[in-house]
Amino acid sequence: MFTRVLMRRIAALMFVLLELTCQTQTAFPDESQPDDGAISFTDVTRKSNLHFQQSYGDRRLDNIVEGTGTGVCVFDYNNDGFLDIYFPNGKWTAGLSDDDSRDLRGELTNHLFRNNGDGTFTDVTEQAGLAGSRYSVGCAAGDFDNDGNVDLLVLNYGQNELFHNDGNGRFSEVSIKAGLTGARFSLSAVWFDYNSDGFLDLYIGNYVKYDKLKDAGFDPAAGYPGPLAYDGQSNLLYRNNGDGTFTDVTKEVGLWKPDGRSMSVTAADFNNDGRLDLLSTNDAMENYYFEMNAHGTYLERAVEVNLAYGENGESVAHMGPAVGDVNRDGRLDIYIANLRDSNLLVQRPSGEACDSWTDRAGLGYTRGQYSGWAAMMFDFDHDGWLDLFNVNGGAQHEYAQENVIYRNRSGTRFVNVSETAGPHFRQKHVGRGGAGIDFNNDGLMDLVIVNLNGRAILLRNDTRTRNHWITVTPRLKFPTGVRDAYGARVIVEANGMKMIEDMIPTRGYLSAQDPRLNFGLGRSDHADSITIRWPDGALDQFKNVQGDRFVAYEHQEHAKTK
Repeated sequence: MFTRVLMRRIAALMFVLLELTCQTQTAFPDESQPDDGAISFTDVTRKSNLHFQQSYGDRRLDNIVEGTGTGVCVFDYNNDGFLDIYFPNGKWTAGLSDDDSRDLRGELTNHLFRNNGDGTFTDVTEQAGLAGSRYSVGCAAGDFDNDGNVDLLVLNYGQNELFHNDGNGRFSEVSIKAGLTGARFSLSAVWFDYNSDGFLDLYIGNYVKYDKLKDAGFDPAAGYPGPLAYDGQSNLLYRNNGDGTFTDVTKEVGLWKPDGRSMSVTAADFNNDGRLDLLSTNDAMENYYFEMNAHGTYLERAVEVNLAYGENGESVAHMGPAVGDVNRDGRLDIYIANLRDSNLLVQRPSGEACDSWTDRAGLGYTRGQYSGWAAMMFDFDHDGWLDLFNVNGGAQHEYAQENVIYRNRSGTRFVNVSETAGPHFRQKHVGRGGAGIDFNNDGLMDLVIVNLNGRAILLRNDTRTRNHWITVTPRLKFPTGVRDAYGARVIVEANGMKMIEDMIPTRGYLSAQDPRLNFGLGRSDHADSITIRWPDGALDQFKNVQGDRFVAYEHQEHAKTK
Protein backbone atom coordinates (compact mmCIF):
# COMPACT_ATOMS: atom_id res chain seq x y z
CA MET A 1 0.00 0.00 0.00
CA PHE A 2 2.76 2.42 0.99
CA THR A 3 4.62 1.63 -2.25
CA ARG A 4 1.56 2.39 -4.41
CA VAL A 5 0.98 5.72 -2.65
CA LEU A 6 4.63 6.64 -3.00
CA MET A 7 4.60 5.81 -6.72
CA ARG A 8 1.50 7.92 -7.26
CA ARG A 9 3.18 10.87 -5.53
CA ILE A 10 6.30 10.46 -7.64
CA ALA A 11 4.21 10.36 -10.82
CA ALA A 12 2.37 13.49 -9.78
CA LEU A 13 5.63 15.33 -9.27
CA MET A 14 6.54 14.65 -12.91
CA PHE A 15 3.81 17.09 -13.94
CA VAL A 16 4.38 20.15 -11.83
CA LEU A 17 2.14 23.16 -12.03
CA LEU A 18 4.04 26.36 -11.41
CA GLU A 19 1.54 29.12 -10.79
CA LEU A 20 3.18 32.39 -11.70
CA THR A 21 1.80 35.65 -10.40
CA CYS A 22 1.09 38.07 -13.20
CA GLN A 23 3.45 41.03 -12.99
CA THR A 24 1.05 43.76 -14.01
CA GLN A 25 1.89 47.27 -15.10
CA THR A 26 -0.44 50.12 -15.96
CA ALA A 27 -1.71 49.03 -19.34
CA PHE A 28 -3.71 52.11 -20.23
CA PRO A 29 -2.28 55.63 -20.16
CA ASP A 30 -5.72 57.25 -20.00
CA GLU A 31 -7.89 55.72 -17.30
CA SER A 32 -10.88 57.71 -18.59
CA GLN A 33 -10.79 55.75 -21.84
CA PRO A 34 -14.08 53.84 -22.24
CA ASP A 35 -14.04 50.12 -21.54
CA ASP A 36 -15.44 49.29 -25.00
CA GLY A 37 -13.05 46.52 -26.03
CA ALA A 38 -11.80 48.39 -29.10
CA ILE A 39 -8.31 47.25 -30.09
CA SER A 40 -5.83 50.03 -29.33
CA PHE A 41 -2.02 50.32 -29.49
CA THR A 42 0.38 53.00 -28.28
CA ASP A 43 3.88 53.61 -29.64
CA VAL A 44 6.15 53.40 -26.56
CA THR A 45 9.46 53.00 -28.38
CA ARG A 46 11.12 56.12 -27.03
CA LYS A 47 9.60 55.80 -23.59
CA SER A 48 10.95 52.25 -23.33
CA ASN A 49 14.48 53.25 -24.47
CA LEU A 50 14.33 50.71 -27.30
CA HIS A 51 16.64 52.62 -29.61
CA PHE A 52 17.43 50.49 -32.66
CA GLN A 53 18.03 51.88 -36.14
CA GLN A 54 18.03 49.20 -38.85
CA SER A 55 20.58 49.44 -41.63
CA TYR A 56 21.20 47.42 -44.77
CA GLY A 57 24.88 48.30 -44.56
CA ASP A 58 24.87 50.67 -47.53
CA ARG A 59 23.98 54.23 -48.49
CA ARG A 60 21.70 53.13 -51.32
CA LEU A 61 19.25 50.24 -51.63
CA ASP A 62 20.40 48.46 -54.79
CA ASN A 63 20.33 44.67 -54.38
CA ILE A 64 18.10 41.85 -53.21
CA VAL A 65 20.13 41.12 -50.06
CA GLU A 66 19.67 44.64 -48.75
CA GLY A 67 15.99 44.72 -49.74
CA THR A 68 15.27 41.51 -47.83
CA GLY A 69 15.49 43.44 -44.57
CA THR A 70 15.88 41.96 -41.10
CA GLY A 71 13.75 40.36 -38.42
CA VAL A 72 13.58 40.30 -34.63
CA CYS A 73 13.73 37.61 -31.97
CA VAL A 74 12.23 37.82 -28.46
CA PHE A 75 13.41 35.47 -25.71
CA ASP A 76 14.31 35.49 -22.02
CA TYR A 77 18.10 35.27 -22.18
CA ASN A 78 18.67 35.78 -18.43
CA ASN A 79 15.72 33.80 -17.03
CA ASP A 80 14.24 36.72 -15.10
CA GLY A 81 10.70 36.22 -16.41
CA PHE A 82 10.74 39.20 -18.78
CA LEU A 83 11.29 38.82 -22.51
CA ASP A 84 14.31 40.51 -24.07
CA ILE A 85 14.60 41.68 -27.70
CA TYR A 86 17.31 40.88 -30.24
CA PHE A 87 17.69 42.70 -33.55
CA PRO A 88 19.87 41.32 -36.36
CA ASN A 89 21.33 44.07 -38.52
CA GLY A 90 22.99 44.59 -41.88
CA LYS A 91 26.67 45.41 -42.16
CA TRP A 92 28.94 46.78 -44.85
CA THR A 93 30.14 43.65 -46.65
CA ALA A 94 32.71 43.33 -49.42
CA GLY A 95 31.17 42.02 -52.64
CA LEU A 96 27.74 43.15 -51.53
CA SER A 97 27.85 46.78 -50.40
CA ASP A 98 28.89 49.71 -52.57
CA ASP A 99 32.46 50.98 -52.37
CA ASP A 100 31.30 54.54 -51.67
CA SER A 101 29.76 53.28 -48.42
CA ARG A 102 33.02 51.89 -47.04
CA ASP A 103 32.89 54.37 -44.16
CA LEU A 104 30.17 52.13 -42.69
CA ARG A 105 32.59 49.24 -42.38
CA GLY A 106 32.79 48.11 -38.76
CA GLU A 107 30.20 50.68 -37.65
CA LEU A 108 27.09 48.46 -37.56
CA THR A 109 26.19 45.59 -35.22
CA ASN A 110 23.29 43.46 -34.11
CA HIS A 111 21.68 44.53 -30.81
CA LEU A 112 20.36 42.80 -27.68
CA PHE A 113 18.06 44.81 -25.42
CA ARG A 114 17.55 43.53 -21.88
CA ASN A 115 14.05 43.96 -20.48
CA ASN A 116 14.38 45.79 -17.15
CA GLY A 117 10.94 44.69 -15.97
CA ASP A 118 9.72 48.27 -15.53
CA GLY A 119 8.68 49.00 -19.12
CA THR A 120 12.19 49.98 -20.24
CA PHE A 121 15.08 48.24 -21.99
CA THR A 122 18.87 48.48 -21.78
CA ASP A 123 21.24 47.75 -24.66
CA VAL A 124 23.53 44.97 -23.39
CA THR A 125 24.95 43.86 -26.75
CA GLU A 126 28.61 44.22 -25.91
CA GLN A 127 28.54 42.65 -22.47
CA ALA A 128 26.49 39.73 -23.83
CA GLY A 129 28.84 39.18 -26.80
CA LEU A 130 26.03 39.29 -29.37
CA ALA A 131 27.15 42.04 -31.74
CA GLY A 132 27.69 39.52 -34.55
CA SER A 133 30.42 39.67 -37.17
CA ARG A 134 28.48 39.22 -40.42
CA TYR A 135 25.56 40.63 -42.39
CA SER A 136 22.65 39.35 -40.30
CA VAL A 137 19.06 38.85 -41.41
CA GLY A 138 16.97 36.57 -39.15
CA CYS A 139 17.18 34.87 -35.76
CA ALA A 140 15.70 32.03 -33.71
CA ALA A 141 16.21 31.15 -30.04
CA GLY A 142 16.21 27.67 -28.52
CA ASP A 143 17.97 25.75 -25.75
CA PHE A 144 19.83 23.21 -27.88
CA ASP A 145 21.77 21.56 -25.02
CA ASN A 146 18.93 21.38 -22.44
CA ASP A 147 20.86 23.30 -19.79
CA GLY A 148 18.02 25.72 -19.02
CA ASN A 149 19.59 28.69 -20.82
CA VAL A 150 18.18 29.81 -24.17
CA ASP A 151 20.72 29.86 -27.00
CA LEU A 152 20.51 31.97 -30.16
CA LEU A 153 20.96 31.24 -33.85
CA VAL A 154 21.56 34.25 -36.11
CA LEU A 155 20.88 33.79 -39.84
CA ASN A 156 23.37 35.56 -42.09
CA TYR A 157 24.37 36.36 -45.61
CA GLY A 158 27.31 33.98 -45.37
CA GLN A 159 28.21 31.77 -42.42
CA ASN A 160 25.48 31.62 -39.78
CA GLU A 161 26.35 32.21 -36.12
CA LEU A 162 25.25 29.99 -33.24
CA PHE A 163 25.60 31.68 -29.86
CA HIS A 164 25.64 29.39 -26.83
CA ASN A 165 24.18 30.96 -23.69
CA ASP A 166 26.81 30.45 -21.01
CA GLY A 167 24.33 31.24 -18.22
CA ASN A 168 26.27 34.20 -16.87
CA GLY A 169 24.84 36.89 -19.13
CA ARG A 170 27.29 36.11 -21.93
CA PHE A 171 27.20 34.06 -25.12
CA SER A 172 29.93 32.13 -26.94
CA GLU A 173 29.90 31.72 -30.74
CA VAL A 174 30.09 27.96 -31.53
CA SER A 175 28.74 27.52 -35.08
CA ILE A 176 31.85 25.87 -36.56
CA LYS A 177 32.42 23.72 -33.48
CA ALA A 178 28.77 22.65 -33.68
CA GLY A 179 29.02 21.67 -37.35
CA LEU A 180 26.71 24.38 -38.70
CA THR A 181 29.11 25.14 -41.53
CA GLY A 182 28.63 26.32 -45.11
CA ALA A 183 28.23 29.95 -46.15
CA ARG A 184 24.79 30.52 -47.66
CA PHE A 185 22.15 33.24 -47.63
CA SER A 186 19.94 32.08 -44.74
CA LEU A 187 16.85 34.00 -43.68
CA SER A 188 14.81 31.99 -41.19
CA ALA A 189 15.06 28.94 -38.92
CA VAL A 190 12.85 26.90 -36.64
CA TRP A 191 13.95 24.87 -33.62
CA PHE A 192 11.97 21.63 -33.13
CA ASP A 193 12.56 18.00 -32.16
CA TYR A 194 11.83 16.11 -35.38
CA ASN A 195 12.98 12.67 -34.13
CA SER A 196 11.61 12.91 -30.56
CA ASP A 197 14.94 12.27 -28.86
CA GLY A 198 14.65 15.21 -26.46
CA PHE A 199 17.10 17.48 -28.30
CA LEU A 200 16.06 20.42 -30.48
CA ASP A 201 16.92 20.04 -34.15
CA LEU A 202 17.19 22.90 -36.61
CA TYR A 203 15.47 23.57 -39.95
CA ILE A 204 17.06 26.50 -41.80
CA GLY A 205 15.43 28.37 -44.67
CA ASN A 206 17.87 29.50 -47.37
CA TYR A 207 17.19 32.09 -50.07
CA VAL A 208 19.05 32.69 -53.35
CA LYS A 209 22.67 32.43 -54.44
CA TYR A 210 23.25 36.13 -54.79
CA ASP A 211 25.61 37.19 -57.60
CA LYS A 212 26.46 40.91 -57.72
CA LEU A 213 27.54 40.62 -61.37
CA LYS A 214 23.95 39.93 -62.38
CA ASP A 215 22.98 43.38 -61.09
CA ALA A 216 25.18 45.12 -63.67
CA GLY A 217 23.21 46.98 -66.28
CA PHE A 218 19.88 46.58 -64.50
CA ASP A 219 17.59 49.58 -64.85
CA PRO A 220 17.87 51.56 -61.58
CA ALA A 221 14.31 52.82 -62.00
CA ALA A 222 13.07 49.26 -61.46
CA GLY A 223 15.11 48.90 -58.27
CA TYR A 224 17.17 45.73 -58.64
CA PRO A 225 16.79 42.23 -60.12
CA GLY A 226 14.22 39.97 -58.49
CA PRO A 227 14.70 36.44 -57.09
CA LEU A 228 14.37 34.65 -60.43
CA ALA A 229 17.59 36.33 -61.59
CA TYR A 230 19.52 34.07 -59.20
CA ASP A 231 19.78 30.34 -58.56
CA GLY A 232 17.92 28.94 -55.60
CA GLN A 233 19.19 26.92 -52.62
CA SER A 234 17.86 24.05 -50.56
CA ASN A 235 16.70 24.50 -47.00
CA LEU A 236 18.64 22.35 -44.55
CA LEU A 237 17.68 20.14 -41.61
CA TYR A 238 20.34 19.64 -38.95
CA ARG A 239 19.92 16.82 -36.46
CA ASN A 240 21.03 17.63 -32.93
CA ASN A 241 23.49 14.92 -31.89
CA GLY A 242 23.06 15.71 -28.19
CA ASP A 243 26.75 16.44 -27.68
CA GLY A 244 26.83 20.06 -28.85
CA THR A 245 27.13 19.15 -32.54
CA PHE A 246 24.73 18.86 -35.46
CA THR A 247 24.57 16.66 -38.58
CA ASP A 248 23.01 17.64 -41.91
CA VAL A 249 20.25 15.06 -42.57
CA THR A 250 18.34 17.01 -45.23
CA LYS A 251 18.60 14.43 -47.99
CA GLU A 252 18.05 11.32 -45.89
CA VAL A 253 14.76 12.60 -44.46
CA GLY A 254 13.36 13.78 -47.81
CA LEU A 255 13.72 17.56 -47.47
CA TRP A 256 16.26 18.23 -50.23
CA LYS A 257 14.96 20.90 -52.68
CA PRO A 258 17.95 22.50 -54.44
CA ASP A 259 15.93 25.14 -56.30
CA GLY A 260 14.09 26.64 -53.33
CA ARG A 261 13.96 30.33 -52.51
CA SER A 262 12.74 30.36 -48.94
CA MET A 263 11.65 33.60 -47.32
CA SER A 264 10.55 32.08 -44.01
CA VAL A 265 10.02 28.68 -42.41
CA THR A 266 7.89 27.39 -39.58
CA ALA A 267 6.62 24.14 -38.08
CA ALA A 268 3.24 23.01 -36.73
CA ASP A 269 1.05 19.94 -36.51
CA PHE A 270 -1.22 20.98 -39.36
CA ASN A 271 -2.82 17.55 -39.89
CA ASN A 272 -3.33 16.73 -36.18
CA ASP A 273 -1.38 13.47 -36.30
CA GLY A 274 0.94 14.32 -33.41
CA ARG A 275 3.96 15.01 -35.64
CA LEU A 276 5.25 18.44 -36.62
CA ASP A 277 5.01 19.38 -40.28
CA LEU A 278 7.23 21.96 -42.01
CA LEU A 279 6.22 24.94 -44.13
CA SER A 280 8.59 27.00 -46.27
CA THR A 281 7.08 30.10 -47.88
CA ASN A 282 9.05 30.77 -51.05
CA ASP A 283 9.67 33.76 -53.30
CA ALA A 284 8.40 33.84 -56.91
CA MET A 285 7.69 30.11 -56.88
CA GLU A 286 5.55 27.50 -55.15
CA ASN A 287 5.72 27.01 -51.40
CA TYR A 288 6.89 23.75 -49.82
CA TYR A 289 4.85 21.84 -47.26
CA PHE A 290 6.32 18.67 -45.76
CA GLU A 291 4.41 16.09 -43.74
CA MET A 292 6.28 13.47 -41.73
CA ASN A 293 5.18 9.88 -42.25
CA ALA A 294 5.29 6.97 -39.80
CA HIS A 295 8.80 6.08 -40.98
CA GLY A 296 10.29 9.40 -39.88
CA THR A 297 10.76 10.86 -43.36
CA TYR A 298 8.99 13.76 -45.05
CA LEU A 299 6.70 13.95 -48.07
CA GLU A 300 6.18 17.24 -49.90
CA ARG A 301 2.41 17.85 -50.37
CA ALA A 302 1.94 21.60 -50.91
CA VAL A 303 0.05 21.24 -54.21
CA GLU A 304 -2.23 18.52 -52.84
CA VAL A 305 -3.31 20.54 -49.82
CA ASN A 306 -3.54 23.86 -51.70
CA LEU A 307 -0.62 25.59 -49.96
CA ALA A 308 1.70 25.85 -52.96
CA TYR A 309 0.40 28.91 -54.79
CA GLY A 310 -1.59 32.10 -54.37
CA GLU A 311 -5.36 32.23 -54.45
CA ASN A 312 -5.48 32.27 -58.26
CA GLY A 313 -2.65 29.78 -58.79
CA GLU A 314 0.10 32.34 -59.17
CA SER A 315 3.66 31.96 -57.85
CA VAL A 316 3.85 35.29 -56.11
CA ALA A 317 6.23 36.61 -53.45
CA HIS A 318 5.27 34.67 -50.33
CA MET A 319 6.72 36.22 -47.18
CA GLY A 320 6.07 35.44 -43.52
CA PRO A 321 3.42 32.88 -42.49
CA ALA A 322 1.21 33.30 -39.42
CA VAL A 323 -0.37 30.14 -37.97
CA GLY A 324 -3.52 29.80 -35.88
CA ASP A 325 -7.01 28.36 -35.73
CA VAL A 326 -9.02 31.33 -37.02
CA ASN A 327 -12.45 29.65 -36.93
CA ARG A 328 -11.86 27.53 -33.80
CA ASP A 329 -12.64 24.21 -35.49
CA GLY A 330 -9.60 22.44 -34.00
CA ARG A 331 -7.38 22.76 -37.08
CA LEU A 332 -4.55 25.22 -37.62
CA ASP A 333 -4.96 27.68 -40.49
CA ILE A 334 -2.36 29.83 -42.26
CA TYR A 335 -2.15 33.46 -43.31
CA ILE A 336 0.70 34.16 -45.74
CA ALA A 337 1.79 37.75 -46.21
CA ASN A 338 2.64 38.58 -49.81
CA LEU A 339 3.97 41.44 -51.88
CA ARG A 340 0.86 41.53 -54.02
CA ASP A 341 -1.68 38.97 -52.90
CA SER A 342 -1.71 38.01 -49.21
CA ASN A 343 -3.75 34.87 -48.62
CA LEU A 344 -5.75 33.37 -45.74
CA LEU A 345 -5.85 29.58 -46.08
CA VAL A 346 -8.34 27.79 -43.85
CA GLN A 347 -8.41 24.02 -43.48
CA ARG A 348 -11.52 22.19 -44.60
CA PRO A 349 -13.42 20.28 -41.88
CA SER A 350 -12.11 17.04 -43.37
CA GLY A 351 -8.53 18.30 -43.10
CA GLU A 352 -7.57 17.05 -46.55
CA ALA A 353 -6.82 20.53 -47.97
CA CYS A 354 -7.12 24.27 -47.42
CA ASP A 355 -9.49 26.77 -49.00
CA SER A 356 -8.70 30.42 -49.60
CA TRP A 357 -10.87 32.57 -47.36
CA THR A 358 -9.21 35.85 -48.28
CA ASP A 359 -12.19 37.45 -49.97
CA ARG A 360 -14.96 35.81 -47.97
CA ALA A 361 -13.22 36.77 -44.72
CA GLY A 362 -13.09 40.44 -45.71
CA LEU A 363 -9.35 40.61 -46.41
CA GLY A 364 -9.58 41.06 -50.18
CA TYR A 365 -10.08 44.83 -50.17
CA THR A 366 -6.72 45.69 -48.65
CA ARG A 367 -4.54 42.80 -49.80
CA GLY A 368 -3.84 44.43 -53.16
CA GLN A 369 -3.01 47.80 -51.63
CA TYR A 370 0.05 46.79 -49.66
CA SER A 371 3.26 44.81 -49.89
CA GLY A 372 2.97 42.48 -46.91
CA TRP A 373 5.95 41.05 -44.99
CA ALA A 374 5.50 39.99 -41.36
CA ALA A 375 2.09 38.66 -40.38
CA MET A 376 0.99 37.92 -36.82
CA MET A 377 -2.14 36.31 -35.37
CA PHE A 378 -2.97 36.96 -31.72
CA ASP A 379 -6.13 37.52 -29.72
CA PHE A 380 -5.49 41.20 -29.05
CA ASP A 381 -8.83 41.79 -27.30
CA HIS A 382 -9.12 38.40 -25.52
CA ASP A 383 -12.55 37.58 -26.95
CA GLY A 384 -11.35 34.09 -27.93
CA TRP A 385 -10.86 34.84 -31.65
CA LEU A 386 -7.44 35.36 -33.28
CA ASP A 387 -6.96 38.81 -34.79
CA LEU A 388 -4.50 39.67 -37.58
CA PHE A 389 -1.69 42.21 -37.86
CA ASN A 390 0.31 42.75 -41.05
CA VAL A 391 3.57 44.71 -41.50
CA ASN A 392 3.79 46.44 -44.90
CA GLY A 393 6.40 48.25 -46.98
CA GLY A 394 7.79 48.65 -50.50
CA ALA A 395 10.08 45.92 -51.82
CA GLN A 396 12.57 47.21 -54.40
CA HIS A 397 12.32 50.84 -53.33
CA GLU A 398 11.95 52.41 -49.92
CA TYR A 399 8.26 53.13 -50.41
CA ALA A 400 6.52 53.58 -47.06
CA GLN A 401 3.10 52.07 -46.32
CA GLU A 402 0.72 51.84 -43.37
CA ASN A 403 0.54 48.69 -41.27
CA VAL A 404 -2.92 47.17 -40.91
CA ILE A 405 -4.77 45.35 -38.15
CA TYR A 406 -7.93 43.27 -38.47
CA ARG A 407 -10.34 42.17 -35.78
CA ASN A 408 -11.70 38.62 -36.04
CA ARG A 409 -15.47 38.56 -35.86
CA SER A 410 -16.58 35.11 -34.67
CA GLY A 411 -14.23 33.21 -36.97
CA THR A 412 -15.99 34.07 -40.21
CA ARG A 413 -14.94 37.60 -41.04
CA PHE A 414 -12.14 40.07 -40.35
CA VAL A 415 -12.81 43.79 -39.97
CA ASN A 416 -10.11 46.39 -40.64
CA VAL A 417 -9.87 48.43 -37.42
CA SER A 418 -6.65 50.28 -38.30
CA GLU A 419 -8.30 53.72 -38.30
CA THR A 420 -9.29 53.41 -34.65
CA ALA A 421 -6.38 51.32 -33.33
CA GLY A 422 -4.02 54.24 -32.69
CA PRO A 423 -1.86 56.89 -34.40
CA HIS A 424 0.70 54.29 -35.52
CA PHE A 425 -1.69 52.97 -38.13
CA ARG A 426 -1.89 56.40 -39.77
CA GLN A 427 1.89 56.53 -40.19
CA LYS A 428 3.89 55.03 -43.04
CA HIS A 429 7.04 52.92 -42.76
CA VAL A 430 9.04 50.52 -44.91
CA GLY A 431 8.23 47.47 -42.81
CA ARG A 432 9.95 44.09 -42.78
CA GLY A 433 10.17 41.81 -39.70
CA GLY A 434 8.03 41.76 -36.59
CA ALA A 435 6.99 39.68 -33.61
CA GLY A 436 4.42 39.52 -30.83
CA ILE A 437 5.71 40.05 -27.30
CA ASP A 438 4.02 40.63 -23.96
CA PHE A 439 6.94 42.80 -22.84
CA ASN A 440 5.31 44.13 -19.68
CA ASN A 441 3.69 40.86 -18.55
CA ASP A 442 0.19 42.31 -18.38
CA GLY A 443 -1.39 39.53 -20.44
CA LEU A 444 -1.95 41.67 -23.53
CA MET A 445 0.06 40.88 -26.66
CA ASP A 446 2.25 43.80 -27.72
CA LEU A 447 4.14 44.15 -31.03
CA VAL A 448 7.72 44.91 -32.04
CA ILE A 449 8.31 45.92 -35.67
CA VAL A 450 11.47 46.26 -37.78
CA ASN A 451 11.58 48.88 -40.53
CA LEU A 452 14.02 48.91 -43.41
CA ASN A 453 16.60 51.67 -42.92
CA GLY A 454 14.45 53.04 -40.10
CA ARG A 455 13.87 52.81 -36.38
CA ALA A 456 12.28 49.78 -34.76
CA ILE A 457 8.88 50.32 -33.18
CA LEU A 458 7.43 48.90 -29.95
CA LEU A 459 3.63 49.02 -29.79
CA ARG A 460 2.03 48.49 -26.39
CA ASN A 461 -1.40 46.89 -26.46
CA ASP A 462 -3.69 49.26 -24.57
CA THR A 463 -6.96 47.54 -25.41
CA ARG A 464 -9.49 48.02 -22.62
CA THR A 465 -11.79 45.06 -22.20
CA ARG A 466 -13.66 43.10 -19.56
CA ASN A 467 -12.49 39.89 -21.19
CA HIS A 468 -10.16 37.53 -19.34
CA TRP A 469 -7.03 35.68 -20.45
CA ILE A 470 -4.50 33.05 -19.52
CA THR A 471 -0.92 32.56 -20.71
CA VAL A 472 0.38 28.98 -20.73
CA THR A 473 4.01 27.83 -20.83
CA PRO A 474 4.67 24.08 -21.19
CA ARG A 475 8.20 23.18 -20.05
CA LEU A 476 10.37 20.07 -20.22
CA LYS A 477 12.47 19.01 -17.25
CA PHE A 478 15.81 17.32 -17.96
CA PRO A 479 18.53 16.22 -15.54
CA THR A 480 20.58 19.14 -16.92
CA GLY A 481 17.93 21.86 -16.75
CA VAL A 482 14.43 22.97 -17.72
CA ARG A 483 13.54 24.41 -21.12
CA ASP A 484 10.41 25.43 -23.04
CA ALA A 485 8.63 22.46 -24.59
CA TYR A 486 8.92 23.44 -28.25
CA GLY A 487 6.49 21.33 -30.24
CA ALA A 488 3.99 20.84 -27.42
CA ARG A 489 0.33 21.43 -28.24
CA VAL A 490 -1.81 23.35 -25.76
CA ILE A 491 -5.61 23.10 -25.87
CA VAL A 492 -7.63 25.53 -23.77
CA GLU A 493 -11.39 25.10 -23.34
CA ALA A 494 -13.22 28.13 -21.99
CA ASN A 495 -16.30 30.22 -22.64
CA GLY A 496 -17.74 27.49 -24.86
CA MET A 497 -14.69 27.53 -27.14
CA LYS A 498 -11.86 25.10 -27.81
CA MET A 499 -8.59 26.86 -28.65
CA ILE A 500 -5.36 25.23 -29.84
CA GLU A 501 -1.78 26.48 -30.22
CA ASP A 502 1.53 24.75 -30.91
CA MET A 503 4.58 26.04 -29.01
CA ILE A 504 6.76 27.06 -31.96
CA PRO A 505 8.04 30.66 -31.63
CA THR A 506 9.26 30.94 -35.25
CA ARG A 507 6.35 32.66 -36.96
CA GLY A 508 6.03 35.48 -39.47
CA TYR A 509 8.91 37.00 -41.43
CA LEU A 510 12.54 36.39 -40.34
CA SER A 511 11.44 36.47 -36.71
CA ALA A 512 10.56 34.54 -33.56
CA GLN A 513 7.77 35.61 -31.23
CA ASP A 514 6.92 35.29 -27.55
CA PRO A 515 7.10 31.52 -26.86
CA ARG A 516 4.46 31.73 -24.13
CA LEU A 517 0.97 30.90 -25.43
CA ASN A 518 -1.65 33.57 -24.75
CA PHE A 519 -5.36 32.67 -24.85
CA GLY A 520 -8.40 34.92 -24.59
CA LEU A 521 -11.11 33.55 -22.29
CA GLY A 522 -13.87 35.99 -23.17
CA ARG A 523 -16.10 36.76 -20.19
CA SER A 524 -15.12 33.56 -18.39
CA ASP A 525 -12.69 34.16 -15.51
CA HIS A 526 -11.21 30.66 -15.81
CA ALA A 527 -10.33 27.92 -18.24
CA ASP A 528 -12.57 24.87 -17.93
CA SER A 529 -9.57 22.76 -18.88
CA ILE A 530 -6.02 23.03 -20.18
CA THR A 531 -4.71 19.99 -22.04
CA ILE A 532 -1.08 19.62 -23.05
CA ARG A 533 0.15 17.11 -25.58
CA TRP A 534 3.86 16.89 -24.87
CA PRO A 535 6.45 16.33 -27.60
CA ASP A 536 6.80 12.68 -26.51
CA GLY A 537 3.05 12.16 -27.03
CA ALA A 538 2.07 12.09 -23.35
CA LEU A 539 -1.11 13.96 -22.37
CA ASP A 540 -1.80 15.98 -19.26
CA GLN A 541 -4.97 17.84 -18.35
CA PHE A 542 -5.75 20.46 -15.71
CA LYS A 543 -9.28 21.44 -14.75
CA ASN A 544 -10.81 24.78 -13.69
CA VAL A 545 -7.67 26.89 -13.98
CA GLN A 546 -8.09 30.47 -12.78
CA GLY A 547 -7.53 33.09 -15.49
CA ASP A 548 -5.77 36.47 -15.71
CA ARG A 549 -2.36 35.02 -14.89
CA PHE A 550 0.61 33.09 -16.24
CA VAL A 551 0.77 29.35 -15.61
CA ALA A 552 3.61 26.96 -16.41
CA TYR A 553 3.50 23.17 -16.46
CA GLU A 554 6.49 20.87 -16.31
CA HIS A 555 6.87 17.40 -17.79
CA GLN A 556 9.74 15.06 -17.01
CA GLU A 557 11.68 14.33 -20.19
CA HIS A 558 14.49 11.86 -20.69
CA ALA A 559 16.74 12.84 -23.57
CA LYS A 560 18.26 9.82 -25.24
CA THR A 561 21.91 9.19 -24.55
CA LYS A 562 24.04 9.79 -27.62
